Amino acid sequence: MKIEENISLKEHTTFKIGGKARYFCLVQNEKDLKEAVAFAKREKVPTLVLGGGSNVLISEKGFDGLVVKIELKGIEFEEARGGVLVHVGAGENWDSFVAETVRRGLFGLENLSGIPGTVGGAPVQNIGAYGAEVKDVFDSVEVFDPLTGGIFAMTKKECEFAYRDSIFKHEEGKHLIILRVTFFLKENGELNTSYKDVKKYLEEKKITEPTQEEVRNAVIEIRSKKFPDLKKFGTAGSFFKNPIIQREEFEKLLNDYPKLPSFPAGEGLVKIPAGYLFDVICGFKGVRHGDAGVFENQALVLVNWGKATAEEIKKLAEEMRAKVKEKTGIEIEFEVNIL
Repeated sequence: MKIEENISLKEHTTFKIGGKARYFCLVQNEKDLKEAVAFAKREKVPTLVLGGGSNVLISEKGFDGLVVKIELKGIEFEEARGGVLVHVGAGENWDSFVAETVRRGLFGLENLSGIPGTVGGAPVQNIGAYGAEVKDVFDSVEVFDPLTGGIFAMTKKECEFAYRDSIFKHEEGKHLIILRVTFFLKENGELNTSYKDVKKYLEEKKITEPTQEEVRNAVIEIRSKKFPDLKKFGTAGSFFKNPIIQREEFEKLLNDYPKLPSFPAGEGLVKIPAGYLFDVICGFKGVRHGDAGVFENQALVLVNWGKATAEEIKKLAEEMRAKVKEKTGIEIEFEVNIL
């Protein structure tokens, strides 16, 4: 394993923003990872773990420590009662992995097609889209604890999954480094086509009995219209979480915004589409301050149109959050990690 110095992080994030890492290394196995952690301890510098860099906004100041880019690969399929256990290295590309499961006729991940990033980041965020979440098909995860040097498995319950959340985003688990993720997929599952965008797409295409491949293609095409081309512009996808509020609070908001949409989110709770708040109520869709802007097709998505800085993106995000708070009283959380 090679430790490099003064490496630009701009090329390692989908936002295409970021300063230099004081130290940088690629980790392809457990031995590499242990050496990297030992190096950081010797040099007395902090460690930042990166996967696909698809959910992070890094300052131009960079990172004064060791950035560890996880590239652990490998996919293994194991027959299990009622389905198949799939063991996947944390460094595998997420969408390539999803494509392989669809090719093999394994059900459960097709609605999560097209999401950028690596497999290791999926349980951290409990990524979700079009009516599905990672936790729906999650079995277990193997992690490395840099504090003890130990490697152990964690169950679904131990991961404490919630909406775009897990133990890995909180104090008790954010130091853990994911090595492999195991999913439980079914060979004869049912397709989830209830999400309105997917349903509408299939109806327009006159597809009455869709295949897995058709659902995957539908999701990818829908996403392509809601997100900018990552090959041309920088983005981290949805920058904000959809807020979950008390039903009583929602019903009061209906007095001012009678068309405000909502979805059940547990007893006495409703989820509000943040995109509606930013677009319809606050008018942010397509707004641009220099090269920092809001995507014209989806108000949840912030875009680096060329040379935007992390501070400019963050300032726009804060402006949007403050406007929603002013108009509705709703607190919006960032989905993207800001470093």
